Amino acid sequence: MDQTPNQDDRQLFTMLKSLQQASKDLQNSSIFATNKPQSAIELFLDLENKANALLSNDPNLFKVSQILCNLKTLVEKLQKYQGYSLLCIFRRQIINYKIYRVACEMETEIQAYFDREDVENLVETLEDSDEYDEDEKVRVLIEFEERLSQGFDLYFQDLILKAKVFSILEFLLCDSSCSTRIRDQVSLAIAALVRFNKDVFVGLVLMGPTVRALISMSSSCSIRVLSLLIQFIRIPLVDELEAYKEIPRIINLLSSENVSIQVGAMDCILGITYYGRSEAIEAMIEAGLVEKLMELQRLETQCQMNGNETNSENGEKSSRKMESDEGDYSENCPFEGCVTRFAVQLEAGEVLSKKEKKEFKLEILRRIRAASVSEAESAAIVAEVLWGSLS
Repeated sequence: MDQTPNQDDRQLFTMLKSLQQASKDLQNSSIFATNKPQSAIELFLDLENKANALLSNDPNLFKVSQILCNLKTLVEKLQKYQGYSLLCIFRRQIINYKIYRVACEMETEIQAYFDREDVENLVETLEDSDEYDEDEKVRVLIEFEERLSQGFDLYFQDLILKAKVFSILEFLLCDSSCSTRIRDQVSLAIAALVRFNKDVFVGLVLMGPTVRALISMSSSCSIRVLSLLIQFIRIPLVDELEAYKEIPRIINLLSSENVSIQVGAMDCILGITYYGRSEAIEAMIEAGLVEKLMELQRLETQCQMNGNETNSENGEKSSRKMESDEGDYSENCPFEGCVTRFAVQLEAGEVLSKKEKKEFKLEILRRIRAASVSEAESAAIVAEVLWGSLS
């Protein structure tokens, strides 16, 4: 019975993965003289016999086939020098080194083949809006992100740039007709690209509409990615946010009904505070940040007090519940002390001068007093801010 192309593809994929692993095993057995390479050699020779037919069907694998032949020749030579004379030991060392180099080359070449196939599949899947469904697009985006997380690879970067992958991702991110699920995954892929190589992809992020699209989406994932980009890009991105008047929009997200969006916005605010120039800090304060943080902290405190009262009324059952949730306390109280966190981050910031920090701190204290609902609240938060700044 004839095999379908899908079956052939699966067979080829499995074979290449096995060859890649076998090449790693050969590298290890070649480096460490104390290791017995026989099992690795036997596995490799067994795979080599099965691989020739599959590799010959794909012209893109011609180099892999050549490397395989070279490796087989070296392995056969190694088996001829199994004695303990100085000549045999010397020859084995030379051949082991050659096996290591060729095995490295094979591993790299197979990975390059996988990368070419994956990038082509990524582009085809994302650009075709009819043939591929949402699940498939999300799947290839996740696989792409995982590949980027393995670390920098110049060849893989060249594939990405030649295929214009960033432009495709940027288009999808800005396409409001795309589902939020796809756009969220696209945003994660863009963050992974920046982490992969800041020198290349930071410029593309700053020159395009990526940042503004993330803020416009205002999903918990997009705001989390924005926070990551602020951490990666730092001062240049904060400057862009201030120049395009995006900071007030981030402040407004603190009023979202979705707690995860509020938390993401808070992370962005702390990043802006740390890397922002005086214009960015002024924009946040003028947008009512201190007042919003006061309100969030007040609500947090009230929720904690209500929760404690409820737990006391419910007795032992609630006590057990509190114990089980103790590890999640910080997650359940994300805005506890948020005014102080903002002030401390301002004090620790990289960009502001000491004079600017002092002036902003006085303005923050003034706004805390004005926004407080009681003298007790004002005194408590002012003390926290002053103590936090001194710590």
